[in-house]
Amino acid sequence: MATSDLDVRPGYPHPLGATWDGRGVNFALFSANATRVELCLFDARGRETRVDLPEYTDEVWHGYLPAAQPGTVYGYRVHGPYAPDHGHWFNPNKLLLDPYARALEGRLDWDGAHFCFQLGHPRADLSFCTRDNAATMIKARVVEDTETGRRTFKRPGHPWQSSVIYEMHVRGFTMRHPDVHESYRGTFAGLSTRAVAEYLRALGITAVELLPIHAFIHDRHLQMRGRRNYWGYNTLAYFAPHPEYLASGDLEEVRSFVHTMHDHGIEVIMDVVYNHTAEGSHLGPMLSFRGIDNASYYRLVPGNPRYYMDSTGCGNTLNFRHHRVVQLVMDSLRYWVEHMGVDGFRFDLATVHGRDIGHYDREATFLDSIRQDPVLSRVKMIAEPWDVGEGGYQLGQFPPGWAEWNDRYRDTVRRFWRGDPGQVPDLATRLTGSSDVFERHGRKPWASINYVTSHDGFTLADLVSYERKHNEANGEDNRDGTNASFSANHGTEGPTPNNAIATLRLRQRVNMLATLLLSQGVPMLMAGDEFGHTQNGNNNPYCQDNETTWLDWDRITTDGQRLIRLVSWLIRLRRAHPVFRRDRFLRGEIVPGTTVIDSVWLNPDGQERQVSDWENGQAQFVGLLLRGEAGTHYVTPAGEPCPDDTFLIFMNAGVEPLTCHMPRLGDGGCWLPLLDTAIGPVLAGTDTLTDGAVHRMAGRSLVLFGRQPPGGAAPGAVAGAGKQPQGASVRSAEPPRPDSERAE
Repeated sequence: MATSDLDVRPGYPHPLGATWDGRGVNFALFSANATRVELCLFDARGRETRVDLPEYTDEVWHGYLPAAQPGTVYGYRVHGPYAPDHGHWFNPNKLLLDPYARALEGRLDWDGAHFCFQLGHPRADLSFCTRDNAATMIKARVVEDTETGRRTFKRPGHPWQSSVIYEMHVRGFTMRHPDVHESYRGTFAGLSTRAVAEYLRALGITAVELLPIHAFIHDRHLQMRGRRNYWGYNTLAYFAPHPEYLASGDLEEVRSFVHTMHDHGIEVIMDVVYNHTAEGSHLGPMLSFRGIDNASYYRLVPGNPRYYMDSTGCGNTLNFRHHRVVQLVMDSLRYWVEHMGVDGFRFDLATVHGRDIGHYDREATFLDSIRQDPVLSRVKMIAEPWDVGEGGYQLGQFPPGWAEWNDRYRDTVRRFWRGDPGQVPDLATRLTGSSDVFERHGRKPWASINYVTSHDGFTLADLVSYERKHNEANGEDNRDGTNASFSANHGTEGPTPNNAIATLRLRQRVNMLATLLLSQGVPMLMAGDEFGHTQNGNNNPYCQDNETTWLDWDRITTDGQRLIRLVSWLIRLRRAHPVFRRDRFLRGEIVPGTTVIDSVWLNPDGQERQVSDWENGQAQFVGLLLRGEAGTHYVTPAGEPCPDDTFLIFMNAGVEPLTCHMPRLGDGGCWLPLLDTAIGPVLAGTDTLTDGAVHRMAGRSLVLFGRQPPGGAAPGAVAGAGKQPQGASVRSAEPPRPDSERAE
């Protein structure tokens, strides 16, 4: 109940949330339609004290408690009309979580009290529930961070074109890691372990992209089926880390992880879900936004505001037409950058953020706000460029400065290596940065986030082992998950003792990994693909918080170890040679300031591909000559011109072998084989080939050659001052040899 002897002062309407100033705590909550707001304080025994926020300024309810300190546990009860047909659901019987909560206390235990209507009532959501939910509701905790308490972080600051992203799950990465203490597994403390950090650095990636770490809930319907929300795309609090990911319960654990990554030269990117909340449809629970101001926070159906506009497929959509919703998201993003040190964000269903007028607009308020913000305009922004609403697929339509998940790259690479006809022209465009999608408004090849697999779908090992999804364990009769995976089992479904099939599957994995890491644009790997993690054919394991999704570090095979080394070598090769990560699109033209063409498409006979060759829908061969000499627009940090070596890539997706002729460059050099996927994830060999020489290429294989100039110098030498850009040459970054050739 409310108390009159608690000292409550007017305070300020800003900043929103609970802010400790060193003496007391200011509480501020936005609600345009509420008639009264009670601040509810809880002691260590869970006893509740209520006090009205005394002031209402600019639609913000606020008050200052000089006696409050960090650690204070609180929530809100918000009064107002209960009129679902008018979009209002106020119910002060429900304790509500502060949208600006920095840390959470307790846990959410599901029961009917968390719904503002009576479950099972014949009038459903039009009924009114008087049950109090405070005892089983998760609560907010005041933290010591002040509004000016920004931290200093040593950010790696990798340029986009030099980035290699590694998508990973905080829990799944360490739950079975033998070098992580059991008490730290599945948490940020586990990811901060030295063995984890050194593995990531040795692999060579420049950024980890974490699946959602904002506090989320385990859906009621999942818990009733004995499952959990593993992925975390059901956010409840946009400022608080998910409590289960904190071994210590302290926010400093997140900052420590970020510092550890930065110390190892790795950026941290968050996968964020600002498109919908955990409250679901009009039949969902009342946990925060719905009870605070439903009509402001959510997009409602025009003329029938009892229901939600749903562009997300998750029951509701945040209302980016409202300036307070835009403010909430902007404040959250800046908090994670300035207070937690993260280096960028990947926006789930990002088209929603451009729907402030209903349809997508690349100049929408939120997208313009990002571009103008002095903090956020300097960090990495990645869009998942679609949602499920009308006109939701917007690949290539995000503003300059954004990168985008390129699903056209994913599908084309999968289909090409599966052997589908007619893929060569599209593959050529994907390999060179997808200029047909991104070359506008001054955007660069790095706008394309290239990937073959992600959390959403098959793992790489399963992509070559299953032709059908096997999601029965999810409890949805295998109806969930996509049916368009463009996968192949190469002879039998799932695990097999057949060595020929297993060998082909391994080769196909190497083919796709090599394709990914040799393409223009920004490559993204999914954690575990570098050694063969399997989900046993489940292509939608969103609710599988178990061995299905947890990486099994103790069962990495010999082939898996070789694959790890090969991926590391390919990343080092990419880092050492700008020819694989140009900051302009390849046009097959003479580059100004040079006398050579930047890239040439070849036929197996070594001749340039003609129009009629592109029109051959049955072709399954791609030859790409990348002329490093055409890269003089690259400069070293000292400002020196930085031409590169020349490389040649042959890809044969057909079953039959091909006789390939080496192109003639006329410079007296020769071709050094670097990688041949037909012989496994190992070094191709050391015998050079002269111009015009014949190379017998196996079916379903990729071969990479480096141009060795006259005199025998290894590819990788830099003209001018004799310095090498960013480290190693081709030869100093050797991939692993077969066991018989290694001295260990």
